[in-house]
Amino acid sequence: MDVDVLIIGSGQAGVPLATRLASAGKKVILVERKELGGTCINVGCTPTKTMVASARAAHVARTAARLGVHAGEVRVDFPAVIDRKDSIVRQWRKGLDDRLKRAGDRLVLVRGQARFVGPRRVDVGGEVHSAQTVIVNTGARAIEPPIDGLSGVPWLHNGTLMELRQLPAHLAILGGGYIGCEFAQMFRRFGARVTIVDRSEHLLAREDPEISAEVEKAFREEGIELRLRTKVARVEGKQGDIAVHLEGGGEVRGSHLLVAVGRRPNTDDLGCDKGGILLDDKGAIRVDDRYRTSAEGTHAVGDVTGGPQFTHTSWDDHRILFDILMGKGKRGRDGRHVPYTVFTDPQVAGVGLNEREARKKGVKFEMASMNFGDIARAREVDEPRGRCKILLDPDSERILGVFLCGAEAGELIHIFVPLLQAGVKATAIVDAEFVHPTFSEGMQSLVMRLERYALS
Repeated sequence: MDVDVLIIGSGQAGVPLATRLASAGKKVILVERKELGGTCINVGCTPTKTMVASARAAHVARTAARLGVHAGEVRVDFPAVIDRKDSIVRQWRKGLDDRLKRAGDRLVLVRGQARFVGPRRVDVGGEVHSAQTVIVNTGARAIEPPIDGLSGVPWLHNGTLMELRQLPAHLAILGGGYIGCEFAQMFRRFGARVTIVDRSEHLLAREDPEISAEVEKAFREEGIELRLRTKVARVEGKQGDIAVHLEGGGEVRGSHLLVAVGRRPNTDDLGCDKGGILLDDKGAIRVDDRYRTSAEGTHAVGDVTGGPQFTHTSWDDHRILFDILMGKGKRGRDGRHVPYTVFTDPQVAGVGLNEREARKKGVKFEMASMNFGDIARAREVDEPRGRCKILLDPDSERILGVFLCGAEAGELIHIFVPLLQAGVKATAIVDAEFVHPTFSEGMQSLVMRLERYALS
């Protein structure tokens, strides 16, 4: 079938691109080999944060005595937690299916594995489709690291872990990044023993050490065992008894093993070579500022490009590429500030340059920091854990970066994102009037810790 646009993958860029292009009069094919929604809806944001909410409810109930409330015995019905997660995932899948159907006959959903058989020619289940424009949105998957013995044990990734119906007795986790940390705290609050093994000096190794230290302190207080600066020598065992042998001696024995050491773009079985699409050394599709691959008329968006692997980045990719395809695009993928949030408790969020990056690039900056507990609201609701940092350009007074660890950090970071994107001076926050008592007014206090804005 010959069409205007063929999109491979129904992730957070694929579906909105398909429906909007169809609404604009294009004939579109959307190819999906699994469930609609890609990583986010099926094994990422939606199920994970749904389970995080259940875990936090259990934690708040257990610790309510600190607020003078005695909740009694707290029991986690783990199968019910999974049922709730599955129900919400189904709701989102149905919503996507309904959205595609509303697009009418200009949009055709084709199920199956897509493989390039030539430039802008894609085979799906034996039928070859061609298009003027092809867009790849195939996402990424968990990496299986080259650890001796790993392939012989029933290790889990983030998707398969959430399919369990029985709570692990002891969850061993390889990797202290975003995924490893979120699942560690979640399963600890459900009642499992949890141990994290990571070769880095700190959890969330890309963060400022002060931020990482706050998360580590919270984890240890909740009984999560941390084995940092530790490499894995080999793995052996079976379901219910898996031994992680550590370099230099010692081991961690768990009933279940989660491997969360990174993600690899889904390009292995896509036939990119036949499509004329060049990959980097990690398997990601190379794209320019306008999402163009090495093959004429072929674009790639989302995690498969190897950039920041966030749902919101993929969704923003669709907005930028749609405008480009419709001939009205004025911006590209490189001119944006990408915020992020780790949904631990306390949350970690950031945007822009951190101190380490600024020093490496030789960027001048002024910096201020404060304890999250200095915010009045944080004390009132007994959520004092965390730390906040801001970097400012000393000449232009523009914000270079903000990094937060504290309650609702994922919401608070959006105070700064538009300011960075617009290049607005930090005085916009200093001169504004914030409601008291809120977490948000603490962000004004953070900016006013900078020497130039400090109150006399």
